[in-house]
Amino acid sequence: MNEQVPIVRIAARGDGITEDGRHSPQSAPGDLLGLDGTLVWGPHHVAPPCRHFPKCGGCQLQHVDDESYADYIIQRISGALAQQKVEPGSIAPAMLSAPETRRRVSLRAERQGKRMLLGFNEEASHHIVDLKMCAVMHPALFALVGPLRRLLHPLLRDRRAAGVQMTLVDQGVDVLLEKVEVEGLAAIEAVNDFARTHKLARLAIDDGYGARAQWEPDAATVTLGGIAVPFPSGGFLQATPDGEAALVEAVEEIVGDAAIVADLFAGLGTFSLPLSRNRRVYAAEGARDAVLGLKAASDRAQRKMAVDHRDLFRRPLDVGELDRFDAVVLDPPRAGAKEMMPALARTSRLRRIAYVSCNPSTFARDARMLVDGGWRLERVVPVGQFRWSTHVELVGEFGRQ
Repeated sequence: MNEQVPIVRIAARGDGITEDGRHSPQSAPGDLLGLDGTLVWGPHHVAPPCRHFPKCGGCQLQHVDDESYADYIIQRISGALAQQKVEPGSIAPAMLSAPETRRRVSLRAERQGKRMLLGFNEEASHHIVDLKMCAVMHPALFALVGPLRRLLHPLLRDRRAAGVQMTLVDQGVDVLLEKVEVEGLAAIEAVNDFARTHKLARLAIDDGYGARAQWEPDAATVTLGGIAVPFPSGGFLQATPDGEAALVEAVEEIVGDAAIVADLFAGLGTFSLPLSRNRRVYAAEGARDAVLGLKAASDRAQRKMAVDHRDLFRRPLDVGELDRFDAVVLDPPRAGAKEMMPALARTSRLRRIAYVSCNPSTFARDARMLVDGGWRLERVVPVGQFRWSTHVELVGEFGRQ
């Protein structure tokens, strides 16, 4: 007799898991798992929309419905907090970005004889899935996949790999080709013709010595908080417009009527620029190109903003500096902001922290340090802008106990 047990939840890496701890790939809550490994689909298991699933590493959860996917995002966050013994006041329902709205992607390319592969890596592999469709990428980006294959084939030697970054900016699609050498008049003309034909905002080449624009009719910009900001090649932008809007809305609610705000790890100003409409903002960022772009944009818009080129890992703000602010916004990389926590925990004047995170584990670690310093995690807002992936983003609201 093949006894069947139900899948009760999705584990961190996307496998379904039973109550007794058995894992099953590509299973959904409510599926029935047999002792022999057979799986009977339940009410939350759906047909994946993409032909490349599950081979392509771009998505891990196309087989679950939106209800289960939203629950998974919340469980990832609550599980990480529970491990650190941090109790949130509340966790809001997860916001999910729609399919085909991802506006920035990083692809890998490899020439194999007469073939040119271009796509995401397979899960836990260096093998490239040659994309014929994509259920998450914005159509304007996917429309370039086929033409890019034809452009790259003569530019790469056999068995050589390259990187392709595409971002949808104000002027169209910004393309950065990495580990590609454009040598000779024919290659230069081919690249320029490609950019002209496809009306690119910019085409930049990084042959190992940094990105340089090969084609850029007008300066590439992204609009943040109603202000056009110069966008550096390969720069960071939130993955979807509605994901960005959800994060900004949550941050503005937390900051509230604070008059003086610090935006740490400010990037191009995703939060600084909207907040500076009616507040004084100090923006600190370690990436030089982002700092120059944000400073130019804020000066042009005559915002009350001080932009500081500062490596917050090596030079975190101290208590005296933090006590000048009414609220602090943090948006660190996946490693979190551990270096900032001791000073934040000891501040006396500061009353609000909005912590934007793309890693529930490091967020929970940092939250533990804040709670130990007298803060309370009032609320968490989950944002699922990397649809069908195990990548989870959130905004945490901290207030003084």
